Amino acid sequence: MLLLLVLLFLLLLLPLPLARLQQQSQLPRLSWLASLQHRVAWGSLCWAAAWQQWRLEQNTLHVAQSQQRALRWCLKGAQGSRCPLRGSTDMSTFRNHLPLTKASQAQEEESGEQLLPPTSKQHHGEASLQATLLGLAALNKVYPEVLAPGGTARLTPTSPWPRPVPWPWHALSKVSPPGAKDPGTLLLEALRSPGLRALEAGTAAELLDIFSGLEVKGKELAEAIAAGNPGAPLPRRAAELREALEQGPRGLALRLWPKLQVVVTLDAGGQAEALAALEALWCQGLAFFSPAYVASGGVVGLNLWPEQPGGLYLLPPGAPLIELLPVKEGGQEEAATTVLLAEAQKDKEYELVLTDHTSLTRCRLGDVVRVVGAYNQCPVVRFICRLSQTLSVRGEDIGEDMFSEVLGQAVEQWPGAKLLDHVCVESSILDSSGGSAPHYEVFVALRGLRNLSEENRDKLDHCLQVAAPCYKSLRFRGSVGPARVHLVGTGAFGALREALAASPSSPFPPEMPRVLRHRHLAQLLQRRVVS
Repeated sequence: MLLLLVLLFLLLLLPLPLARLQQQSQLPRLSWLASLQHRVAWGSLCWAAAWQQWRLEQNTLHVAQSQQRALRWCLKGAQGSRCPLRGSTDMSTFRNHLPLTKASQAQEEESGEQLLPPTSKQHHGEASLQATLLGLAALNKVYPEVLAPGGTARLTPTSPWPRPVPWPWHALSKVSPPGAKDPGTLLLEALRSPGLRALEAGTAAELLDIFSGLEVKGKELAEAIAAGNPGAPLPRRAAELREALEQGPRGLALRLWPKLQVVVTLDAGGQAEALAALEALWCQGLAFFSPAYVASGGVVGLNLWPEQPGGLYLLPPGAPLIELLPVKEGGQEEAATTVLLAEAQKDKEYELVLTDHTSLTRCRLGDVVRVVGAYNQCPVVRFICRLSQTLSVRGEDIGEDMFSEVLGQAVEQWPGAKLLDHVCVESSILDSSGGSAPHYEVFVALRGLRNLSEENRDKLDHCLQVAAPCYKSLRFRGSVGPARVHLVGTGAFGALREALAASPSSPFPPEMPRVLRHRHLAQLLQRRVVS
């Protein structure tokens, strides 16, 4: 068996990479070698995915033992004075002796050392490899043509696969040039290939920026394709691009790539709005698939169901250790005692608590999930909201999910408008109260509406009062002022995402905030207000 694996590995390292073989396809022998390389690569991945599937079955059938092993891994890896527990211990002792810590608290030590949340360094761990392998297998089962030679192109420098496996990856006939980091180069290469069946992007928000920019730079890209920069001139393909762009954004992806079936992005906090905009406009009629849900840079949920809309994720029982903190109804303070994966109840909501070996901190991530089913003894969940993205200028606590729903209701009342993106800022961050009552500053990116009337702006505040009685009471007493809505120009949110990604502590994928806490980020959008 070992000899066979070595032979397979050597075949994958053939000196002629796939891209070169395709360029010289006039030679039958080289084309045969390319086909062999692809088959061996995919066969190897299928074997690895089958092994990971078997392990997942065993771990989810015996959850208690799996989580105990994860605990031993955490205890073994923890070092120094941060580890009050020594050696092996049981789950009950661990939970009784280590207090829960919020992510913001976990970032500062008495020594002043800055720490990232527990999973920020887990992006290349076993969970990410498992998510990649099982995600590829699941995607191939539902869309078998996607991974055929030349079937997939990536449009962003970052990949939606949590851990792209290096040795067979380039043999799976990606259209994207290996190692390309420039989004313009990636998009241009994809546009030259009309037969694509799948698009990949790091996150839905990044893909939204790509399609928004495509409308702006479409003429320039068409000229490059016609002139053969790079590659051979393709005047007919350039004409197709111009014609597709002239018909507007709705359904643009399928006009550019008629055989397209699915879009693969990596799910993380704050991506739902970009995903909804893509589904309604540029990617209308296409399926979306995320192989994993990532929080603070680490994989916390596996998606085994590409055919299911809305993102269903299995919480795996391996490392890092996952606990669930019940969320009480009404948004009040959460219960003090966590439950383990096998104890989760259907239709209940929980906040994720993660522990890894770097700090041995039981960290409350703030990500809230709702249990919708079970896979063996493990819960299957939907991600609902992030507690860290709560608005509160007078203790009213307007959650991320509620505000996004209310804003959507308001935008539906703005004739012709389609919401693309938004963030909120409490007025104290921008010092914008000016002696008036504290309030919300809301920045929105729209399609179909260039100016906001005062009537339109007032509709958001009215919808908030209807949805949140506490907010209505504060508004009636004058303790909170009316929400102020600002329309920003094209590219404003792309610039915000670039600023977020540039932070040294930013994980990948960077979660899209819906409430900005830093003044320089809020001012970045403030400078781009057009109405």
